[in-house]
Amino acid sequence: MEQPSDQIPYHELVALADRLLDECDDDAGRLAEKLEMLPESTRNELIVSDLLNALQVFFFYFRQMPDEIEAERMMLHPASELPYGIRINEIELLELIFAVTKDGPAMIVSDGEAALAVYWGRDAYTKALEYIASTL
Repeated sequence: MEQPSDQIPYHELVALADRLLDECDDDAGRLAEKLEMLPESTRNELIVSDLLNALQVFFFYFRQMPDEIEAERMMLHPASELPYGIRINEIELLELIFAVTKDGPAMIVSDGEAALAVYWGRDAYTKALEYIASTL
Protein backbone atom coordinates (compact mmCIF):
# COMPACT_ATOMS: atom_id res chain seq x y z
CA MET A 1 0.00 0.00 0.00
CA GLU A 2 1.39 3.39 -0.97
CA GLN A 3 1.37 6.34 1.37
CA PRO A 4 0.04 9.74 0.30
CA SER A 5 2.90 11.86 -1.04
CA ASP A 6 2.81 14.32 1.88
CA GLN A 7 2.75 11.59 4.53
CA ILE A 8 6.05 10.77 6.23
CA PRO A 9 6.91 7.03 6.34
CA TYR A 10 6.04 5.55 9.74
CA HIS A 11 9.60 4.49 10.59
CA GLU A 12 10.74 8.09 10.00
CA LEU A 13 7.90 9.38 12.18
CA VAL A 14 9.00 7.00 14.95
CA ALA A 15 12.61 8.19 14.67
CA LEU A 16 11.48 11.82 14.74
CA ALA A 17 9.31 11.27 17.82
CA ASP A 18 12.13 9.43 19.60
CA ARG A 19 14.54 12.25 18.84
CA LEU A 20 12.12 14.95 20.00
CA LEU A 21 11.31 13.12 23.22
CA ASP A 22 15.01 12.50 23.95
CA GLU A 23 15.89 16.16 23.32
CA CYS A 24 13.04 17.45 25.49
CA ASP A 25 13.49 15.05 28.42
CA ASP A 26 9.93 15.37 29.82
CA ASP A 27 9.88 19.16 29.40
CA ALA A 28 6.41 19.82 27.98
CA GLY A 29 7.28 23.40 27.04
CA ARG A 30 10.32 22.38 25.01
CA LEU A 31 8.36 19.62 23.29
CA ALA A 32 5.62 22.09 22.37
CA GLU A 33 8.23 24.46 20.90
CA LYS A 34 9.81 21.63 18.88
CA LEU A 35 6.41 20.48 17.60
CA GLU A 36 5.60 24.06 16.58
CA MET A 37 8.73 24.15 14.39
CA LEU A 38 7.81 21.01 12.43
CA PRO A 39 6.11 21.19 9.03
CA GLU A 40 2.35 21.26 9.63
CA SER A 41 1.69 17.93 7.89
CA THR A 42 4.34 16.15 9.98
CA ARG A 43 3.11 17.77 13.19
CA ASN A 44 -0.48 16.80 12.39
CA GLU A 45 0.57 13.18 11.95
CA LEU A 46 2.45 13.15 15.25
CA ILE A 47 -0.31 14.70 17.33
CA VAL A 48 -2.77 11.92 16.50
CA SER A 49 -0.27 9.05 16.61
CA ASP A 50 0.64 6.41 19.18
CA LEU A 51 4.04 8.13 19.49
CA LEU A 52 2.83 10.90 21.81
CA ASN A 53 0.39 10.77 24.69
CA ALA A 54 -2.71 12.90 25.04
CA LEU A 55 -1.12 15.08 27.75
CA GLN A 56 1.74 16.07 25.45
CA VAL A 57 -0.76 17.08 22.78
CA PHE A 58 -2.90 18.92 25.36
CA PHE A 59 0.10 20.99 26.42
CA PHE A 60 1.04 21.67 22.80
CA TYR A 61 -2.37 23.19 22.12
CA PHE A 62 -3.20 24.90 25.41
CA ARG A 63 0.30 25.70 26.81
CA GLN A 64 -0.80 24.90 30.34
CA MET A 65 -0.88 21.86 32.55
CA PRO A 66 -4.31 20.60 33.58
CA ASP A 67 -5.10 19.56 37.12
CA GLU A 68 -3.50 16.39 38.45
CA ILE A 69 -6.31 13.94 37.72
CA GLU A 70 -6.69 15.20 34.15
CA ALA A 71 -2.94 14.99 33.59
CA GLU A 72 -2.81 11.43 34.90
CA ARG A 73 -5.70 10.35 32.69
CA MET A 74 -4.18 11.90 29.59
CA MET A 75 -0.76 10.35 30.26
CA LEU A 76 -2.43 6.94 30.02
CA HIS A 77 -3.96 7.58 26.59
CA PRO A 78 -2.07 7.64 23.31
CA ALA A 79 -2.69 10.67 21.14
CA SER A 80 -4.18 8.32 18.54
CA GLU A 81 -7.37 8.23 20.66
CA LEU A 82 -7.87 12.00 20.41
CA PRO A 83 -9.83 11.98 17.13
CA TYR A 84 -12.48 10.00 19.06
CA GLY A 85 -12.28 12.12 22.22
CA ILE A 86 -10.93 11.24 25.65
CA ARG A 87 -12.92 11.86 28.82
CA ILE A 88 -10.42 13.68 31.00
CA ASN A 89 -12.62 14.65 33.94
CA GLU A 90 -16.02 14.24 35.53
CA ILE A 91 -17.24 17.26 37.45
CA GLU A 92 -20.54 16.68 39.24
CA LEU A 93 -22.70 15.20 36.46
CA LEU A 94 -20.69 16.71 33.62
CA GLU A 95 -17.92 15.15 31.56
CA LEU A 96 -15.00 17.08 30.09
CA ILE A 97 -13.76 15.53 26.84
CA PHE A 98 -10.61 16.47 24.93
CA ALA A 99 -10.56 15.79 21.19
CA VAL A 100 -8.48 16.73 18.16
CA THR A 101 -10.04 16.95 14.71
CA LYS A 102 -8.93 18.33 11.37
CA ASP A 103 -10.13 21.71 12.70
CA GLY A 104 -7.83 21.54 15.73
CA PRO A 105 -8.32 20.99 19.45
CA ALA A 106 -11.79 20.79 20.97
CA MET A 107 -13.09 20.59 24.50
CA ILE A 108 -16.54 19.09 24.83
CA VAL A 109 -18.76 19.39 27.89
CA SER A 110 -21.22 16.52 28.01
CA ASP A 111 -23.93 15.27 30.33
CA GLY A 112 -22.91 11.72 29.41
CA GLU A 113 -25.47 11.48 26.64
CA ALA A 114 -25.14 14.64 24.57
CA ALA A 115 -22.70 17.49 24.09
CA LEU A 116 -23.85 20.56 26.01
CA ALA A 117 -21.06 22.83 24.79
CA VAL A 118 -18.14 22.52 22.38
CA TYR A 119 -15.19 24.91 22.35
CA TRP A 120 -12.48 25.08 19.69
CA GLY A 121 -9.01 26.59 19.61
CA ARG A 122 -6.29 27.54 22.05
CA ASP A 123 -8.70 28.82 24.70
CA ALA A 124 -11.11 25.87 24.49
CA TYR A 125 -9.98 24.35 27.80
CA THR A 126 -10.43 27.60 29.73
CA LYS A 127 -13.83 28.23 28.14
CA ALA A 128 -15.01 24.69 28.90
CA LEU A 129 -14.00 25.05 32.57
CA GLU A 130 -15.78 28.42 32.73
CA TYR A 131 -18.90 26.84 31.24
CA ILE A 132 -18.83 24.04 33.81
CA ALA A 133 -18.32 26.50 36.68
CA SER A 134 -21.25 28.61 35.47
CA THR A 135 -23.63 25.64 35.34
CA LEU A 136 -22.86 24.17 38.76
